[in-house]
Amino acid sequence: MKTYYDLIDQTFEFPTLEFNVENNNLLFNNVPLMDIVRQYGTPLKLTYLPKISEHIVQAKSLFKNAMKRYNYKGNYTYCYCTKSSHFRFVLEEALKNNIHLETSSAFDIPIIRELYRTGKVSKSTYLICNGYKRPLYTQYISELINEGFNVVPVLDNLKEIEAYEDQVTADTVNLGIRIATDEEPNFAFYTSRLGIRYSDINELYRSKIQHSSKFKLKMLHFFINTGIKDSAYYWSELSRFMYKYCELQKICPDLDSIDIGGGLPIQTSFQFSYDYQAMIDQIVESIQWICNKSNVPVPHIFTEFGSYTVGESGAVIYKVIDQKLQNDKELWYMIDGSFITQLPDSWGLGQKYIMLSVNNWDNPYQKVNLGGLTCDSHDFYNTEVHSADLYLPIFDQEAEDQYVGLFHTGAYQESLGGYGGIQHCLIPAPQHVIVDKDEEGNLRTRLFAPEQHSETMLKILGYNPADGPQPTELGAAQAAGEAEGTEESVLQPESELVKEEI
Repeated sequence: MKTYYDLIDQTFEFPTLEFNVENNNLLFNNVPLMDIVRQYGTPLKLTYLPKISEHIVQAKSLFKNAMKRYNYKGNYTYCYCTKSSHFRFVLEEALKNNIHLETSSAFDIPIIRELYRTGKVSKSTYLICNGYKRPLYTQYISELINEGFNVVPVLDNLKEIEAYEDQVTADTVNLGIRIATDEEPNFAFYTSRLGIRYSDINELYRSKIQHSSKFKLKMLHFFINTGIKDSAYYWSELSRFMYKYCELQKICPDLDSIDIGGGLPIQTSFQFSYDYQAMIDQIVESIQWICNKSNVPVPHIFTEFGSYTVGESGAVIYKVIDQKLQNDKELWYMIDGSFITQLPDSWGLGQKYIMLSVNNWDNPYQKVNLGGLTCDSHDFYNTEVHSADLYLPIFDQEAEDQYVGLFHTGAYQESLGGYGGIQHCLIPAPQHVIVDKDEEGNLRTRLFAPEQHSETMLKILGYNPADGPQPTELGAAQAAGEAEGTEESVLQPESELVKEEI
């Protein structure tokens, strides 16, 4: 029987720039995963920070190339939508690349203030504030505007502007309007619940903005939930949006920008095929063609890339802790984690990720199902995008360990799963390891958070354990430990991976 390496090599174009195998073990962006497993154990989530900057640089280059090719006169602004991952290490890595931010919640604003306090953002940083806004959100937005921050509230309903009329004391408020686009044909609803319908936009401008000394309409916002895809649906909605922009710009000379929200896709399979440059070229060309046809200056282009920014930086690694043959042909590899709680997209939306063995690539392979720890029958992962079956190395559980990795999991999983809270069957949040490079290019790791403690769950649930540290005391000790780190050792010299103190 052929080896697991032979299976992957013959099925896909392998190795790739991102995945390779050395000494029977998998490398992810040249990170030796088994070295991390040996030092930290499993289950663990991993974030490879350089991938975030790599994607930002790539997107900026795509738009720069397209604008140069078509002699496009507008500017391009890259925004990261924080809802994809709010973690500090993600925001700080992204902000190294002179980007701007898009928010969707009132609680985003304290994060913005902390980033400003530490010098990661300035008052000139664009803050595109999206979402349906409750009073606290509009209050926080108004406070930022009054303090001179470069905020663009994107109106999501007809009454939102009234909050800024009452709360903003600054001389000028630059506004955006989100247009309610039609949903994809197979969606449950015809039109998005978010944004303002096309027929109401001109009247909103005339009645609330046109004659105001305070408000300026600077941006129209366009969002397609399925992202930027080469489909008739996408091009139809983009064209419809641009004709509306041109119509409105003729009566609103302040309008000079569009935000084409809905991000670029990320790789979820080795069979993934997407021509990023051709797609961006066509977007820029289409915008320019419609504007020229309508005799309107081309707009500045903003994008909000969330999953594209952070998705491919993430991985989750599990150990196979048992093999269970449940009938004559269904073999289960039981993992030491849970798909429902730790990769909720795979359970709730059927999302597939790149799944590979972390070790034992020289072993023969077999068809398996992956089962999680919860008692829910839906806690499984049993197919890949390219195949109806899942294959992993055959291994002797008494003589060797088997580890499996799911890759490009960096967006949304922690927020959807409720990071640090309580999970189905009280499965704890796994430890989270961050991988970065120092100035010399050496790989370094640090522990962002250990595996969740039971005492933190007890506190959330209202219990007060009689034995052991009280939850408040333990929480303080744990927080201090995460901030200061624990004593750590250097990996073996051959790995080139240095484990640093936090």
